[in-house]
Amino acid sequence: MFSSGLTLACVLVALAISAPSPSPSGSAAPSPAPTASPKPERFSLHAQSTNTQQYHGGFRAEYSGPQSLYPKADTAKTVDATLFLGAHLWKGGELYVNPEIDQGFGLGQPAPPGLPYQGTFGAAGYFSGEAYKVGRDSSYGRVQRVFVRQSFDLGGDPQSVDPDINQLGGALAPDHLILTAGKFSVVDVFDNNPYAHDPKNDFFNWSIIDMGSFDYAADAWGYTYGASAELSRGLSTLRAGLFELSLQPNVIAIEPVPLRQYMPVLEYERRTSLFGGHAGSMKALVYYDDGYMGAYADALDAAAGTGKPPSTAAVRQDKHVKIGEGLNLSQEIAPNVGVFARLSAMNGTYEAFEFADIDRSASMGLSVDGALYHRPNDVFGLAGAFNGISDPAKRYFGAGGLGILIGDGALSYAGERVLETYYKAGFTKDFALTFDYQYVTNPGYNAARGPVSVYGLRYHVQL
Repeated sequence: MFSSGLTLACVLVALAISAPSPSPSGSAAPSPAPTASPKPERFSLHAQSTNTQQYHGGFRAEYSGPQSLYPKADTAKTVDATLFLGAHLWKGGELYVNPEIDQGFGLGQPAPPGLPYQGTFGAAGYFSGEAYKVGRDSSYGRVQRVFVRQSFDLGGDPQSVDPDINQLGGALAPDHLILTAGKFSVVDVFDNNPYAHDPKNDFFNWSIIDMGSFDYAADAWGYTYGASAELSRGLSTLRAGLFELSLQPNVIAIEPVPLRQYMPVLEYERRTSLFGGHAGSMKALVYYDDGYMGAYADALDAAAGTGKPPSTAAVRQDKHVKIGEGLNLSQEIAPNVGVFARLSAMNGTYEAFEFADIDRSASMGLSVDGALYHRPNDVFGLAGAFNGISDPAKRYFGAGGLGILIGDGALSYAGERVLETYYKAGFTKDFALTFDYQYVTNPGYNAARGPVSVYGLRYHVQL
């Protein structure tokens, strides 16, 4: 049962604040049509509350391991409530703070009596972007973001910037430079896609809302310390960032020593105008993780002859560099109809550091805005993803090794396939109920398990 304290917090968030309709969080983006420069907002206060419930029925499982999805019927829920506070500091300077309350678990497997539920296990393309790698039965608070953003106009007629989550209303030139520093999420700035990037409003699955092989720096909740720069000129934007990795792969603590373990990332975006002038974009991204991570082959060698499963945690004595890259495409093809696709891959020699046990991934999908049929607050989405791992990773998991999200104790390898569809019913511009369905074949790359159907229900208020 969820605590009454968190339920009350969600209600207060939903009822106590009124603001214009939101868009996904991230850096400010000007509206397309130039207008007279409005007076900049001095302060902003927005809020959201999201409650998800997911369920799967029983499915075939020839065997299970420590990080397997429970093969019998199971359900899990998450709930969170966030305040988005913003303040104007000086010309172009803004401060944002996001305190949050969280509670609940992602699907995984029940624990022995007296122990907490073991959630967020069982599939490399995990089922819910609202589920973190930690979970609690009782509510707890964190400050997820604290950052400063500085904008510089570089030319062109100023365009209006609508008030929004982590975005003060005002104006910004089409040619501009935006600098961000502090605690925030790498994917607040990088790998954005208008059709698949926000688990509070669109798809749920990790390998659909982000590049599956984008092993970006993050704590267990998806945030870290770092800085980014975004330079926009004409139809192009160049983004660069530098972020701190976790103290160890897949742990809560962030590396406290600057540049001891870190991730640089570079992304180039080219905005398009295809299919009769419809908006779209093409993005290319490259990054590398520089930190103490274990090689799968070293873990297998260390475990040889011991009778124990291999563990990458036992072979993290040396620093390594792991490189990854990806493409991110989005394109409106007709009024209120858009398509998207992502391709990504990373060096499969080493363990995943932060995100998911995916060495290569491809996803694509379709999004239809309800305005097409006079339901402007509704959205329909349909997408698929294919995830795979390297040969060293196959041998590691086949020998009983554990990763971030998977580990069945053995492996009959087959590529993991995800099909997801959702319908978001917007009762107002601020309140929506979403019905979600996922069909996952070979969860955790294991042909001996599944397929599994996962049903989801999401309640979301955003003001």
